[in-house]
Amino acid sequence: VRRGESAFREQACFGVLIVCFWRSHVVQTSDFSPAANASPDQILSNTTTQARKEYRDAVWTVDILTADRVRESVKGLPSIKVKMLHHVLSFSRSLIRRKIVDMDSEDSKLCRCLSTVDLIALGVGSTLGAGVYVLAGEVAKGNSGPSIVVSFLIAALASVMAGLCYAEFGARVPKTGSAYLYSYVTVGELWAFITGWNLILSYVIGTSSVARAWSGTFDELLGKRIGHFFITYFPMNSPGLAEYPDFFAVCLILLLAGLLSFGVKESAWVNKVFTAVNVLVLVFVIIAGFVKGDTENWKIKEEVLVNFTALTRNLSLTSNITSDFGVGGFMPYGVGGTLAGAATCFYAFVGFDCIATTGEEVKNPQKAIPLGIVVSLLVCFLAYFGVSAALTLMMPYYLLDEKSPLPVAFQYVGWGPAKFVVAVGSLCALSTSLLGSMFPLPRILFAMARDGLLFKFLSKVSKRQTPVAATMAAGVTAGKLLCIYLPCIGYRGVCVHAWASSREAILIQFACK
Repeated sequence: VRRGESAFREQACFGVLIVCFWRSHVVQTSDFSPAANASPDQILSNTTTQARKEYRDAVWTVDILTADRVRESVKGLPSIKVKMLHHVLSFSRSLIRRKIVDMDSEDSKLCRCLSTVDLIALGVGSTLGAGVYVLAGEVAKGNSGPSIVVSFLIAALASVMAGLCYAEFGARVPKTGSAYLYSYVTVGELWAFITGWNLILSYVIGTSSVARAWSGTFDELLGKRIGHFFITYFPMNSPGLAEYPDFFAVCLILLLAGLLSFGVKESAWVNKVFTAVNVLVLVFVIIAGFVKGDTENWKIKEEVLVNFTALTRNLSLTSNITSDFGVGGFMPYGVGGTLAGAATCFYAFVGFDCIATTGEEVKNPQKAIPLGIVVSLLVCFLAYFGVSAALTLMMPYYLLDEKSPLPVAFQYVGWGPAKFVVAVGSLCALSTSLLGSMFPLPRILFAMARDGLLFKFLSKVSKRQTPVAATMAAGVTAGKLLCIYLPCIGYRGVCVHAWASSREAILIQFACK
């Protein structure tokens, strides 16, 4: 508290002001004004007996260190009630204490080697996952129709607002920890602890889900040979567990953990390669869509939709039939459908928060973190906007396949072989999404361990200046969860809807095909 606080002067138990610091305490009365550097012994020797008692009890409720010093100067110990009150206040104070970050000192043990381009690639790769190959078809067919481009615009604006909050925090507190650290600095230790564990749970489940989706997608390309082998030789016929331990996905996570332990710069290079391939595939999709697209697909009449609804219901008459696909036009489901689509599209922009965990590994974080967040969101919006526009131009929205819209759309326009390009892009997107889920997890563990909220060994740093202990612990935990407790992910996408984020559920739905 600051000296001269009027509220404390009014509430002083013996009509004086008690100014309490962590290491020094000053008592000011009407008849005594000690020096600023007066010790507790000097203060107590010049006060009355009643003032001495009140000072002693007040200090016990503020600082145990000073209370020990007072106890040496004043005969008699405080009452049991005062002791209990002190312990309660001390515990309560520890729950709401906030972390003070020294911006001038450079005490980080991590390697500052990432550039702004690395952060942009990390944000784009984490955000622009395999959902871009699935989400447009699902939302366009069931919610928005051709107005999905507006849905993505609304979702992007909302995401930018959240991104700007992260950008400001990243500029003000350029340290490792993301939302955990921001909560610690602003609202206190208790909320930071809760936020940190929420982040850990989110990243562990996200890493396991995407790894299983990657394994399932790759297995589909091989004709489900991997799954058949594990089901034959390693079946787990237990309710609530996976059908078989997916050792392939576990090895994938451990390989990624080894890469992250080897060095952040090397991990950034791998991420940039996969992100570049993914972006090139999306550029190809957008260009092909505009070349083969037809603007009439944005002007479909309601009669066409009614006839198609009757066909899907096996009805011969179209009278008194309501279309299952809206009223046609650019907004077939109305403004409500467009807003509902925007609510789903918002989850497509989840992932840029991993940039905020690189505060101690990026050069000039106060400039690079805000710029990386904003630019990555802009790139992701342009990609989502372009893919959704190209998709709805190539094919009528009511004919889109919800699970694999792009391959079906290319088949519809006569470009069947393009589906192999889409398959390569989807695997690269899953790879960058997996790296984006795995990358921030060790940083959160490292930050919490350094602050004393987790086991201290998790804050150990290797010779290559990476949080190796936290990285390997994260990999083992995600691998164990994936190997045993994730049933049917990558094939039916059922369980992931129960507790994973919508973005990860979309990734799993893509693997169903």
